[in-house]
Amino acid sequence: MASLYSPSSILHPPLLPSSHPRLQFRRRNQLSLPFSSSQNSLRSFGVPRSSPEIPTPSTEAPISIITFEDIVEKDWSFLETDETNSDEQRTRKTDRIISAGQINGDSRVLVSIATEEFVDRLVESSPSCRLMLFVHDSLFVLAGIKEKHDSVKCWQGELINVPEKWTPFDVVFLCYLPALPFELDKIFASLSRHCSPGARLVISYSQGREVVEKQRQQYSDVVISDLPDRLTLEKVAANHSFEIAEFEDEPGFYFAVLKFCREGTPAE
Repeated sequence: MASLYSPSSILHPPLLPSSHPRLQFRRRNQLSLPFSSSQNSLRSFGVPRSSPEIPTPSTEAPISIITFEDIVEKDWSFLETDETNSDEQRTRKTDRIISAGQINGDSRVLVSIATEEFVDRLVESSPSCRLMLFVHDSLFVLAGIKEKHDSVKCWQGELINVPEKWTPFDVVFLCYLPALPFELDKIFASLSRHCSPGARLVISYSQGREVVEKQRQQYSDVVISDLPDRLTLEKVAANHSFEIAEFEDEPGFYFAVLKFCREGTPAE
């Protein structure tokens, strides 16, 4: 998908299985966007102004209401569950991951498949960066983030298809690599086109490899690969001008920091 709202999914949605309580609840929800940001937000989400599904509010309306009917989504809720870390441990790991990005006021930041808690912490710690783009497969996850953080640009689609208008990125956080439906080489090829020279790539998962392996068994429609070991990561990264600066692969924490070493302007 190349945008947040696909006409086929909105106008001709498939029936939602009644056996999924979470999605059954979600489909009855409405998304409320503050009026002051609704037009810009919807354009960032890829919604045409003339869409018959979204009424254009008058200047007097306090909010714009979007009703989503029968939208079938994968269940991403398991990513918000952490039975491995205490609150203190999770906060410490999150801060370490964010710190590894070395974000400054001029940074363009890309965040892929992060938890709501991670985005909250990232926005809190980096309020003045030049751009923060959140990319996710889930319409509802994106809507929730946009409703809380209007400064964050949200885009539904695949990481490798992120629009050029937001590039080049100085910092990239891949917070759940095993859910990306592409081979590692293809992911790095895309990042090499979209990153600025010296960009920092942080691949992490705060619960570690063992939890991912269990999640892959339980949520096979979402989790489609394992986290790469150091040798695999190093080999693929080197083919696309990335070098490993830090690497940690412990039972309860996966953490890799890479630097983009290509000189000059990223390839078009």
